[in-house]
Amino acid sequence: MDRFEASGWLDWWANPSTRLGSVEVSVVVGSDDTEWDAVARVRDQDREEIAFLCDLDPVFVLRFADDSTIAVNVHTTDDRNRFRLTEYAEPTTRPVVSRLDL
Repeated sequence: MDRFEASGWLDWWANPSTRLGSVEVSVVVGSDDTEWDAVARVRDQDREEIAFLCDLDPVFVLRFADDSTIAVNVHTTDDRNRFRLTEYAEPTTRPVVSRLDL
């Protein structure tokens, strides 16, 4: 199994031109021949922000210092400062459906 460790940011985009959140993370990625698994650790002061954004939509863009990016789903864990990341394979730009009941 290969292992990669780096710092980066989890960016949460409302639309292609509006980033509503960016949380600095340390990421550990492990992979084998068929898939990869990643864990992101956030600072104590950022855990509420990332949890709030995850509740809205768990799709983030993981951005590294060299500006390379990958779309990921962010999953909560029992450890409030750790989040599991999985690759998001769908388009990052999706229609938003909102409904107001009167």
